[in-house]
Amino acid sequence: MTRTGLLLSAFLALATPAVAQGTATFEQALALYDDQNYAEARSLAEDFAAKGDARAMALLGTMFQKGQGVEINWKAARKWFQQAFDAGHKESAFSLAMLLLDDRAGEPDVDSAKELLEGVAQAGNARASYNLGLIAAGAFGSEPDWPQAAAQFTSAANAGIVEAQYNLGLLYLEGRGVAKDSIIAAEWLSKAAVRGLPDAALEYGVLVFRGDGVERDEAIGVRWLRFAAEHGNPVAQNRLARIYASGMGAPADLVEAAMWNILATQAGRPDAELDPVMNGLTPEQRQEAETRAGAFVPKETPPFE
Repeated sequence: MTRTGLLLSAFLALATPAVAQGTATFEQALALYDDQNYAEARSLAEDFAAKGDARAMALLGTMFQKGQGVEINWKAARKWFQQAFDAGHKESAFSLAMLLLDDRAGEPDVDSAKELLEGVAQAGNARASYNLGLIAAGAFGSEPDWPQAAAQFTSAANAGIVEAQYNLGLLYLEGRGVAKDSIIAAEWLSKAAVRGLPDAALEYGVLVFRGDGVERDEAIGVRWLRFAAEHGNPVAQNRLARIYASGMGAPADLVEAAMWNILATQAGRPDAELDPVMNGLTPEQRQEAETRAGAFVPKETPPFE
C-alpha cells in the first residue's frame, strides 16, 4: 500500500547560484531529466552530488526509485534520499520516510519514518497524514493506536485522500478508534467509491444492498459490487456469484453466477455453498461460464494522487 513521490520543483528549493559561465549547472541536469535524457542527467547529478549538492542527491534518489535510466534500486534510492535529507534537502523527507517503511529498500525503520512523516504532515502534506494513520493502525508492525489512526485518517480524508476516506469508513463501520456509526461509515465509503476505489465500492455496495446506514436499494448495491468485481476484487466476485445464483437483487443467471464463482475461486475465494450450483450446470452452461471467465480481464484502477 506504499506510495512514494518527489516533486521535481522541490529540487530548486535550495537553489544556489549557477557556476561560472561555460560550465554545467544543476539546472541543466534538471533540463536533461525533463527531456528524459536520463543518462546525461544522471552523469551531471553524480558530479554535483559528489560536490555535496543536496538537490542532485535527491534527483539521483528519484531516478533509482523510478528506474529512470537505471534499474530500479530501492536501496540506492533510500541511500540518496537519506544523503539529500542529511545535506539539508527537507523536501526529501516524504520520499525517505516511505522508503524507510519499505522492506525492499532495506531494514524498515518505522520510528524514523514516523518522525519524518510527522514533520511533513505538520507542513500540510495529507498523504503523510494518511501514512501516519497506517502506522497507527499497525500496518507496519507497530502496536495499533486506533484513536490516533482515526485522527490521522480524518485529516487525510478531509483533504481528499481517497484511501484515507476508505479506511476511515472502515473504522466507523467497525467502531475502531471512533464510535461505531454505519451512517458516517457509508458517507466516507461512498466518497471513496465514487472516486473509483474498488475496495470502497465493495463495502459501500454491501451497505446499500442491505440498507445499512443508507437507504436500501439492491439494484444499486449490485452495481457497486459489479464495479468492484470487474476491477478484480474476489470478495465482490463471490458476492455477485451468490446474487446471480439466488436471483436476489438481480435476475437469476446460473452461467453468470458460475463465471463469477470461477473467478473468485481462482483468486483464492472458493465458496462451498455454490458447489450445488456448479454441479447442476449443463455441460453447455459450464463451458460458457468457463469461456467467460477465461476472457475476463480486470479493469485497471488509476493511481490516486
